[in-house]
Amino acid sequence: MMPVARYFLFAGGALIALLFALDAFSPKAVADNTGRASAGVDKAAALRIRSDVKWPERIVFDTTQPTIVPKAAPAQVALAGPEPAPEISAKARVRETFAQFVPVEPKQAEKPVQRKRKIAKIHPSQPTRFSQPTRIAQQSRYGFFGPSTW
Repeated sequence: MMPVARYFLFAGGALIALLFALDAFSPKAVADNTGRASAGVDKAAALRIRSDVKWPERIVFDTTQPTIVPKAAPAQVALAGPEPAPEISAKARVRETFAQFVPVEPKQAEKPVQRKRKIAKIHPSQPTRFSQPTRIAQQSRYGFFGPSTW
C-alpha cells in the first residue's frame, strides 16, 4: 500500500519533469518588446467593427468649479415637551418605584385533566377477532398469476 504523500511526490515530480522536457524541446516564440506595431503591418486593412446602435452623448463633468454646498438650515425652535420631573431624593424615587410595582402571582402547577376513556362497542353483526376464523378464498395450485415457468 503506497502512502498518499509519497504518491503525490512521485507523480508531481514526474509531471514537472515532463513540463521542463516539453519546454526544452518546443520551439520558442519570438517576443516583440518594442511596444509598437511593426512597419510591415498595413493599418488601412485593419478590421473595424461598427454598430447600428446610437449610444447617448458623452457626459463631461466639469471639475474646475467648486462643489456646491447647501446653505445651513436655520436653527429650529425647540418644541415644548413634557415638563421635567422635579428633583427628588433617591429614597423618594425608590419609594415611588415600589409604589407602582405590581407583583406577579406565581402560576400553580395545574393537574392535567384525565379524560374518561371511551370503549368502542362492537356491533352485533360484526364478527370479533375471537369468533369464527375468517376464511380466505383458496388459491389455485399456481398462485394468483398462473403457472410459473421460471
